[in-house]
Amino acid sequence: MLIDTHAHLNFNAYKDDLDEVIKRSLDNKVWMINVGSQYETSKKAVKIAEQYEKEVYAAVGLHPIHLSDGIFKTKIDQEEIEFQTREEDFDYQKYKELARSKKVVAIGEIGFDYWYKPKTKKKLEEFKQKQKEVFLQQLELARELGLPVIFHCRMAHDDLLETLNFQFSSFKFRGAIHCFTGNWQQAERYLEMGLYLGFNGIIFKLDLDEIIKKTPLEKILIETDCPYLTPPPMIDRNEPLYVKYIAEKVAKIKNLNYEKVSNITTENARKLFNI
Repeated sequence: MLIDTHAHLNFNAYKDDLDEVIKRSLDNKVWMINVGSQYETSKKAVKIAEQYEKEVYAAVGLHPIHLSDGIFKTKIDQEEIEFQTREEDFDYQKYKELARSKKVVAIGEIGFDYWYKPKTKKKLEEFKQKQKEVFLQQLELARELGLPVIFHCRMAHDDLLETLNFQFSSFKFRGAIHCFTGNWQQAERYLEMGLYLGFNGIIFKLDLDEIIKKTPLEKILIETDCPYLTPPPMIDRNEPLYVKYIAEKVAKIKNLNYEKVSNITTENARKLFNI
């Protein structure tokens, strides 16, 4: 058994064959957590999860690239969702109501994303401050509901670590750094906080072997981030079933057998997300 701890079957990419994709996964003993990126995708993740007694779960949250701030705009990702706008103001109560579902196991994905950013110094500071404000609101939601957090961080590990260091002084959050791509010094700091590191198909594109070797298996989660980051040998749209290739790669890097990696990463997910 495997658990894909970060999937997006709630995205537009699966609008024509969602049920078939889930069936393939469950037939092969692959469970999944579908992760929200804004209110509508979070709502859809909950709706999908509630159709299953177990096996399929949801996380709800507002991804930093979807913030409504008027500072910076990016292109709509048609793989994600079909709406007129991708911008949103965070509504604490609306997300809180969604998160009351017994199938919601985390707040996420939330955090910092500096991949696309304004060019002027003033707008950049406003941009970063807005992300931090909304991130802190969502951390408070996780604290209030007693849920773990799925952290998104791209080109922003120093700011995320600084923010978490301050927050951890008053409350110890449980959670995972999704799609970890930082350096070992950053990884160590996350691990010292008790957080897990999530690895997906990016490990076939970037050299993260030493970080995976050094990270205790008991602190590793495996994920797909589907429909993105399809691992080889597959070349089509990613899906939860392909998480097995991540487990195989981790096993090879750590010189362990596949069954051990499968069992321990599954237990890690069960423990963190209480499933």
